[in-house]
Amino acid sequence: MASAKQKAAARGNIKKAAAAAKRKRTIAHLPKSTRTALGKQAAEVARGGRKAA
Repeated sequence: MASAKQKAAARGNIKKAAAAAKRKRTIAHLPKSTRTALGKQAAEVARGGRKAA
């Protein structure tokens, strides 16, 4: 189980990555498997609140 500090860092990293991806459209250049995984995670979060991430 990750500590609260690790979770906070991970959330920050996700925010930074999302911002960079918006700027650079990184997601379009990622391998298909990574894109699929990101999509699945996003769907899970959308379905079940914030617990899934």
